[in-house]
Amino acid sequence: MFFIASKLIYLVIRPSNAVILLMLLGLALRWFGRRRTGATVFALGLGGLILFGWTTISNALLWPLETRFPQFTAMDGEPTGIIILGGALDIIGTHERNDQPQLTDGAERLFAGVELARRYPNARVIFTGGSGEVLPTERQEADVARTVLTSLGVPPERLVLERASRNTRENATLTYDIVAPKPGDRWLLVTSAFHMPRSVGVFRAAGWTGITAYPVDYRSVSDPPIIGRQFASESLFQVDVAVKEWIGLVAYRFAGYTDALFPAP
Repeated sequence: MFFIASKLIYLVIRPSNAVILLMLLGLALRWFGRRRTGATVFALGLGGLILFGWTTISNALLWPLETRFPQFTAMDGEPTGIIILGGALDIIGTHERNDQPQLTDGAERLFAGVELARRYPNARVIFTGGSGEVLPTERQEADVARTVLTSLGVPPERLVLERASRNTRENATLTYDIVAPKPGDRWLLVTSAFHMPRSVGVFRAAGWTGITAYPVDYRSVSDPPIIGRQFASESLFQVDVAVKEWIGLVAYRFAGYTDALFPAP
């Protein structure tokens, strides 16, 4: 229920959708004679579109998320395992292209996992990800990840695949049940930098210890251009990503899925 509710609610409050809905509502109000109210609502939507599309607000929202955990440099010894969170593969697109893997904007997660597997040849390589679609699909992201990871040189016998999870909490809990981590184990957690605070908080709350963050897929910079990104659509998308993550932090903490509102190292 939490999974479906979160999908439906975010469909409406997603900033790129919300500004368009406000503009449409404003036009509808004017059509039904509420001209002043309609004009106000339309202006709010248009103002949000300009703010989200042509300013640096997306960078401002992403920066604190992406800098919460430092970049990984090295660790003493070898980790027990490398945990790669899903969200880097388009399952539907892959199926339609005769199972040719279609990568998304989070593909760095897979490539970083492969690089770490080469650096630490004795560590287990764990991929966790099923499908984030509301309607269940037979093909799961972990199935495609197996193809990608093995084609990039990860031996199949090193892989542990969790293919039933639909969100970050299920990534943590279902993978815990499969792997059964022991005290003293050390794990490298690979995911997008903006997603790292919530991910670490969820894994800790699920009972994982010895988690070290390995953030990738950075999208913010310390000194962004004054007028924001080159394309308004790109900026709108990044605002969507950031707002979803901030809402996720609050919702997960309220539901008891994380160990802190804004998890830290």
